[in-house]
Amino acid sequence: MIKQLHSDSELLDYMVTNGFVPGARLPSLNDLSTELGVSIGKLREQLEAARVLGLVAARPRRGIECNSYSFTPAARASLMFGLATNERLFREFSELRNGIESAFWRPAVLSLTDEDKRELKQYVSLAWHKLQQSRIQIPHQEHRAFHMTIFRRLDNLFATGLLEAYWDAYEAVELNLYADYGYLTEVWGYHEGIADAIASDEVDRALALHEEHLLLLRTRDVPRNSSRQETFVEGNSKVRSRA
Repeated sequence: MIKQLHSDSELLDYMVTNGFVPGARLPSLNDLSTELGVSIGKLREQLEAARVLGLVAARPRRGIECNSYSFTPAARASLMFGLATNERLFREFSELRNGIESAFWRPAVLSLTDEDKRELKQYVSLAWHKLQQSRIQIPHQEHRAFHMTIFRRLDNLFATGLLEAYWDAYEAVELNLYADYGYLTEVWGYHEGIADAIASDEVDRALALHEEHLLLLRTRDVPRNSSRQETFVEGNSKVRSRA
């Protein structure tokens, strides 16, 4: 295990050197400033950077606490900045996400419990309910939950961190608001087949359906100003538009 981080942050070096664990409280900034010989102003900057990375949490009357390590905050922060400068970067990240899901599909599915499998079917049912209403709603939360449930027990923090960041990016480029109804029904048809195959322990069939489903998604993961017909759904309203 690395005992010395040798970073540009005295605060992070201090946390690693002293073996702080999740939930542990750090000394006050005043005490750290004295011990490390670093100004309080510089430590505040380093604390904010550590907070953005999800490494610490600073709360009134509780002080500075160490968090469990997660790759998601760092991946999300970098990805959101990239999308703010060039929304088309989402396609590249989407391709990476697709590769991760395919590569880790088997260990992820084999680790699912019976309760997880029932949840997948519940998300499918909830999605169909929304899509079959007279005023449809895009089942985005169900879509995100469906995929993340499949990978919830995957023992790889970096893979799951990137997958979580993908769904935040999906919302950032507003793909959760725009969709063609035919696309939605086709996607959830695949999801239903995947859920049924996983419930029956047919991992290979589930993977095959997943691969077909990713081909469909590649036509979907495009900026919203494309020329395709789209359905805009906000709340309970629906408007079809053509560019």
